[in-house]
Amino acid sequence: MKKIIVCACLLALPLLSTAQELPLDKKQLLKDIEFLSSDEMEGRLSGSKGNKMAQEYILGRFTAIGLEAFNGSYKQHFRIENKKLLVEQATNLIGYIPGKSDLAIVVTAHYDHVGQRNGQVYNGADDNASGIGALLAAASYFMEHPPKHTLVFVALDGEELGLQGANAFLENPPIPLERIALNVNMDMLSVNSKGELYASGAFHYPKLEPYLLQVGARPNARLILGHDRPEQGHNDWTGQSDHFQFHKRQIPFVYFGVEDHPYYHQPTDDFINTNTTFYPEAAALVIDFIKVADANLQDIQPVK
Repeated sequence: MKKIIVCACLLALPLLSTAQELPLDKKQLLKDIEFLSSDEMEGRLSGSKGNKMAQEYILGRFTAIGLEAFNGSYKQHFRIENKKLLVEQATNLIGYIPGKSDLAIVVTAHYDHVGQRNGQVYNGADDNASGIGALLAAASYFMEHPPKHTLVFVALDGEELGLQGANAFLENPPIPLERIALNVNMDMLSVNSKGELYASGAFHYPKLEPYLLQVGARPNARLILGHDRPEQGHNDWTGQSDHFQFHKRQIPFVYFGVEDHPYYHQPTDDFINTNTTFYPEAAALVIDFIKVADANLQDIQPVK
């Protein structure tokens, strides 16, 4: 009887029945995060040699995936000047998959990290080579499964220096801001022992909640909504990554990330500490949500 009941449940819940299948190449995903967080990248500080090496790797992956470029180039240059650092030519990397409507979803993850300190390399495997790996996996998936709406994939520079890349992207966007219906941002997806990936943003944009709730749990990763309420103080993640620049411009966002862990902004944030069971499924949950959002984007976008 138990076997019959399980089969009936699977037939009744097609979303969960397919949850075992990963919509990505796990081997490639792990290769991407391992390379981007290697010592060779020297911590990917904006303006550094290692940062430029990371750029070249991501550009190669954009080309291999087949993303289109705006105005013939994936690169968007901008200048960073703050108390910490002057970077004359920081670089966002932008590619897209055209859709059949005027609306777009902008998928973001930053590739810069904090570089080297006191002779130690801060490799930033979780922060945020993991987000870039998931971004590349999403781009690969939607290249094979064309979206209804345009998907813009942006590997951002300068996040660690004050969300500078996201600001530069929105100050000089490749498409009009009014066409951007949603930002999906990923920052730290690969280290969690409880199988919990948080989706932040539905408090500010309640229309997102029913679509986030459509994302079924996977065997080793599930979505939890939260970390977006003002009364949570530091645990309110609204202003803590690149999605904040979109929020400031009243563009709805969902920020996917894990809670802080002992490796955060430490030299121990290495690939060896990546949870290779959780991370691919966390990346898959993001793809699952983008699929739902793409199918329902007219209902998600705010009235302007």
